[in-house]
Amino acid sequence: MKSISLFVCFAAVGFFWFGVAGTSVGATFRFAPVNDTSLGLWEDDLPVLVYNHGRIHKAGVPNDRARSTYIHPLYGLDGEILTDDFPKDHYHHRGLFWAWPHVKVGSQEYDLWMLKGVEQKFERWVDRNVSGERAMLRVQNCWYAGEQKIMQETVALRVHAVGDDARAIDLEFTWTPQGTPITLAGAEGKSYGGLTLRFAPRTTTVITTPLGNEDKDLPMARLPWADLSARFAGSTQDSGAAIFVAPDHPDFPPMWLTRHYGVLCLGWPGVESKTFSSGVPIVCNYRVWVHRGAASAGRLEKAFAEYSGAIR
Repeated sequence: MKSISLFVCFAAVGFFWFGVAGTSVGATFRFAPVNDTSLGLWEDDLPVLVYNHGRIHKAGVPNDRARSTYIHPLYGLDGEILTDDFPKDHYHHRGLFWAWPHVKVGSQEYDLWMLKGVEQKFERWVDRNVSGERAMLRVQNCWYAGEQKIMQETVALRVHAVGDDARAIDLEFTWTPQGTPITLAGAEGKSYGGLTLRFAPRTTTVITTPLGNEDKDLPMARLPWADLSARFAGSTQDSGAAIFVAPDHPDFPPMWLTRHYGVLCLGWPGVESKTFSSGVPIVCNYRVWVHRGAASAGRLEKAFAEYSGAIR
């Protein structure tokens, strides 16, 4: 198991807080190294997630698929593993991660999604803290194209205690181009590129969006949220996770790609590229909402409204 790391949630310009109704009290969070590449988080005796800050390899997988700075495993409320890493159909998929297939600096184009020519590297822990109701972590990473630092990345997490059969994990990303403008774009005709959640093997998969329970995959749909519920290995009931997009997100609501083989992909800026100036921060907020039981559209709408209202 790779290490679990949680980030003290501070925004790029200050501390951020998104409230959660029904949060339990008396919980005990703790961080601990899983190994020299990963940091884990537990609530009481159950694992919550692992943040992989070191370079992760897997036997039998090409070395050019080694990666870092992502979350895996992400656990359900009963300890079931919700995410996959190095899946055989897409070796580059890596739990809960954030990457783009088109990263252009000057005349050079790289692929952070497929780990070609550019990679994310851990630089330092900024802060780490726990209390009875939440765990917080903030970490600084950078993107490197060879020896050139092209992007500074700050990841801030606030993990809330379990309440009402759900757990909220708030994420804030701050990306700042270094030295020269950077152009980002999603995959042509599909839009993926940004925050991505790859799910573990499971049965009875149901993807729910504001459009309903989608039987077909969505390649380029503008959505404020999407959920995947299923029966995961080692669990006697359904569970799952949704991604909520903050209403102040650039170009809200962004594009999405959903796949019933087990992935939810944000697509921002989507199929149309966008260029970002050097030194100017890009800030994006999300909530990963981990739940026990299958999530109905009504339950998801209520949870998203709570998140959205807290931000506003």
